[in-house]
Amino acid sequence: MGIEIERKFLVTGDGWRAAAHEVVPMAQGYINDQAAMDSGAQKASVRVRIQGEAAYLNMKSRELGHTRQEFDYPIPVADARALLALCVGGLIDKRRHLVRHGGHLWEVDEFLGDNAGLVVAEIELDDAGEVFERPDWLGAEVTDDARYYNLALASKPYRDWPR
Repeated sequence: MGIEIERKFLVTGDGWRAAAHEVVPMAQGYINDQAAMDSGAQKASVRVRIQGEAAYLNMKSRELGHTRQEFDYPIPVADARALLALCVGGLIDKRRHLVRHGGHLWEVDEFLGDNAGLVVAEIELDDAGEVFERPDWLGAEVTDDARYYNLALASKPYRDWPR
């Protein structure tokens, strides 16, 4: 079992683009939906992701904040495609830009489709109290705002949010 310690931020401007050293296309969906999590009927999200030429089945415990249990297993891409067809809610389509800054790897997710216009950056840490250098393109922290979780975006996409 792995423990994920992750913080999530909005991104301001395009300053991160020049620093990106890799871009990975991603398509993902969820076997369960936000309502099952909110009601307590399920205690983990179950995600299927095709990430470039690889595919994964992932489960994350239901906890708001920066620390949760995470289980991630490689699966055949053909199986992932079949599972994506079984997902509830919408599919998440995004491009993940990998950016090194201040000794850390940042994952900048540029959402497409129903979530177009949303760009968030995530950093995984070794310790919840770990200090890190904030790049100048980093905006407000949204780690504790469940609307920005991919599971929530599959159920209620960014395009449907009130402006």
